[in-house]
Amino acid sequence: MHLVRMLAALIAALVAVPVTSASAWTRTPATTFATLPAGAAHPEGITVDHAGNVYVATFDVSKPAGTPGEIFVFSPSGRLLRRLSVAGSSNLLLDLAFHPTTGALLVIDFGGKQLLTVNPFTGASSVFVTIPGGAAAGPNVLTFDAAGNVYISDSFQGVIWRTPPGGVAITAWKTDPLLTTTGVPPFGANGLAFNHASDTLFVCNTGNDSVVRIAVVAGGDAGAASVFVNSVNGCDGLIIDEQDNLWLAANQADEIVVVNPAGRVIAKLGDFDGLDPKGAPRGLLFPASLVRSGEFIYVTNLSLDLRLFGLAPPVDALWAADVRQHTVSKIPARIPPIPGLP
Repeated sequence: MHLVRMLAALIAALVAVPVTSASAWTRTPATTFATLPAGAAHPEGITVDHAGNVYVATFDVSKPAGTPGEIFVFSPSGRLLRRLSVAGSSNLLLDLAFHPTTGALLVIDFGGKQLLTVNPFTGASSVFVTIPGGAAAGPNVLTFDAAGNVYISDSFQGVIWRTPPGGVAITAWKTDPLLTTTGVPPFGANGLAFNHASDTLFVCNTGNDSVVRIAVVAGGDAGAASVFVNSVNGCDGLIIDEQDNLWLAANQADEIVVVNPAGRVIAKLGDFDGLDPKGAPRGLLFPASLVRSGEFIYVTNLSLDLRLFGLAPPVDALWAADVRQHTVSKIPARIPPIPGLP
């Protein structure tokens, strides 16, 4: 009986020990928001309009060169409203966003090395600005400052470009080695956003797995660049919430990493849970871009097999090659509590 009591006490003590390692991250699951129609692939850029409709641009490497790029518009419930063929564009569209003052829908045409103004109902387009550098240019993501100036990350030339609200003119706002990469995926400067004080621009460097911060000095010019945090595996899309937390799409870890203004990771959300019977990702697979609307963060699953570009396969390449149905995911815009957070 004495031995039995000892064993019972030991079991009770083990049960009482808090399992902090297992409870450190509450992996809020990502669920499917919308499915692209048959024949459409590789959703990349994403934005929302004033009514909460979700716009998704595709980086569709499966289509031949010369094929116009496409934008898909979904209702807040995920119902497909319309499919736009973007006139005058390549099949490789990336980021898109509505200009905060003019209301124009701006779309990055990576293949055409240009930023387009696109009619959100017809797909008609005009050139907003052409990115300098010719074939060496790699326009990827755009954002805006409080004055409505447009900033464009150039993943290949290591430049943040700036244009006035009306476009046409373009200047190199910041050029820095921290915005270039020799890593995998081979994109340097990518997602970017200003903090709420507008004194810092944060930029994902995908190949370096880092977030770079660029000081904004008097007159809105760029100051020094430095590394804010490292080790975000494939840092791609980036948005900033009301508390200046950075929500980062880690495209090679299939997760959303949330980092607070001090650089402390405070959440890791979502995961990849395989493919469903129709060949659609469960959760996140190569998450590329994200946007907040209401109570949710919407995330594009690029699901891109990088071997198509002659690159050595990353860990998700074989899964991406098996995808037959392309999706956009959603995840609650809430940061779960974490033990020990000050």
